[in-house]
Amino acid sequence: MILQRLFALFLLAVCAALAVMAWPYQAAFSYEPVGPRAYPLLMLGLMAAGLLYLAFRPTPIVHKDDEPELDRETLNKIGLCVALLLVFAATFEPLGFIVSSILIGVPMARLYGGRWLPSVVIIGLMSIALYWLFDRVMDVPLPLGLLDVLEN
Repeated sequence: MILQRLFALFLLAVCAALAVMAWPYQAAFSYEPVGPRAYPLLMLGLMAAGLLYLAFRPTPIVHKDDEPELDRETLNKIGLCVALLLVFAATFEPLGFIVSSILIGVPMARLYGGRWLPSVVIIGLMSIALYWLFDRVMDVPLPLGLLDVLEN
């Protein structure tokens, strides 16, 4: 239990250091309505709140019987998820948000037991809906990449 609390306090110190680094950031131009420093500060604040709870909660985290074990299969899934997210980061600009989301989302859904047809349909619709939400509603531009010819 003491190691969990120490780890939470260490990560809390890292969050504080990152918040100090992010606070004075000012972009030369603003392309988003909120600004470029609001999102990292919000995420760091949420992480800090969770870490404060972990550091000062009254009981330790105990492994329950219904939780999955960290066996080879689970670790392989975690590693594959990390690899897919790295591929998403690498293909986000050249392929665009919609294509890279479908390219990564379908294998991710299959990895966790999704069937082919529902995975392709749902991930495709979600990618298009999320692009529309960010681009049109929230006014946050996302790259179209290969689908750039569709933009007028």
